[in-house]
This record gives sequence, structure tokens and C-alpha cells, in this order.
Amino acid sequence: MNNTKTQEVKTLLGTLRLNSINDQLDELLITAIKEDTTCVEFLHLALQKEVDARNAKSRAQRLKRAAFPYHKTIDDFDFGFQTSVTRRQIQQLMDMHWIEKAFNLLFLGPPGIGKSHISIGLGIQAVELGYRVIFISMDELIKTLKTEAISAKSKRQLKNIMNCSLLIVDEVGFLPITRQEANLFFQLVTNLYQNTSVIVTSNKGFDEWSEFFGDPVITAAVLDRLVHNSELFNITGESYRLQHRNTIFDQ
Repeated sequence: MNNTKTQEVKTLLGTLRLNSINDQLDELLITAIKEDTTCVEFLHLALQKEVDARNAKSRAQRLKRAAFPYHKTIDDFDFGFQTSVTRRQIQQLMDMHWIEKAFNLLFLGPPGIGKSHISIGLGIQAVELGYRVIFISMDELIKTLKTEAISAKSKRQLKNIMNCSLLIVDEVGFLPITRQEANLFFQLVTNLYQNTSVIVTSNKGFDEWSEFFGDPVITAAVLDRLVHNSELFNITGESYRLQHRNTIFDQ
């Protein structure tokens, strides 16, 4: 190989920001010579390496921005223990066509039954398919909404939320909120309505949301927008965590 010409090629690759090809050029050239690769085959292999590297970097960035509290996929979910939602139901959601239609998913039920796990699993699948996802607890979301005007971090987070394809709001109803906070949440839901899919998990039924939001009018308006295009899952059963708790003592 002509070292001078190779260095010139690397300089050109750097100028074009084809960093993956640049980093692997020597290896790619050695392989091409050994396998007597045609020019088109070499170019295809090099460009595929670049595309794969960029896709992996983009996926990693989307996964980081999503801010999942833990990494659990739908394959990790125990459908044998939680039978009020079926594997077939959830598998039908895995192609993410509902995101294209800005449909919402609402998971209601007591703590520990898998609502967050399913939501995160669907969120991870959405990231894998190229969608921008944000996971946030209701408590953290309210704090972000309240501090948008004074916090650069909150302003940046809300910008990410408005630009995402799927927003997952976890634990709606877990902690009480004021009427002002409920109104901020309503404004967000209104801005996302029919543009962005929302997954909501809540330990309260819809009949309890008025008490949580502190205003029946706001509650009705929020539910009207969330439920209009949605799939509702009322999940029941015992807590998986309690049934599968770890202990410090030998059994």
C-alpha cells in the first residue's frame, strides 16, 4: 500500500467526517487485498461500516436522552405471573405503528404489577426503531414544568419533550399536585395532543384523578385528550416485587 496516498485518503475522510471509515481504513484495505475485493465491493463495505457506526452512535444518544431508570425489555417481562395483560397484546404494539398515529397507551393498576416495566420495554423498542423517547416520572415532570422559566436544564428538557416521538409519564397520581401544577400538566398534554404519543402509568383509576388533580374541569380536559386516541390497560394482580422479594437470610 502507498502510505502517502493512504494518508491523503485519511485526510479526505477526516474532512468529510467519515470517521468510522477513517479509523478502520488500514484494516479495510488489508481485507480487500486478501480477498481480492472489487472496487464497488470495497466501497460498499466501507460505507456500510460508516452507516452502522453512525446508527449505533445515534441509538446510544437516543437511549441516553430517554433517561430510563433501568434497562428491561419486553422479553424480560414475566407474562406467566402477570396474566391480566397478554404477550400477544404487547407484541402487537412492538412495531410502533401507534406512534405514527400519535396514539396513547394508558396502564392503570396498583404498584408492583409491571406497568413501568412494560412502558420501559416499549420505550426501548421505540429507541431501537429510531424514535426519540423521553421517560420521566410525574413528580419530576411537574418540577420541570414549574422551573422552565428559571432553569436552563428544565427548559432544555421541555424542548426535548416537545421534540420527542414518545413521552412516558410514570406514576401519575402517586404524589398529590396543586391546581396550578395540574394546569401546567394540562397545557403540556394539550401541546402534545395528536402530535406526540404518550404512555401514562398510574396507580389510580380515572374516577380518582379528580381528587389527584384537584379540579374536575382540568381532569376532564386532560382525560379527554389522553383517551381520545388510546389503548387502555387495566392491570390487576399482586405485586411482583413482593412475591419475588430478595432476603438477606438463607432459606
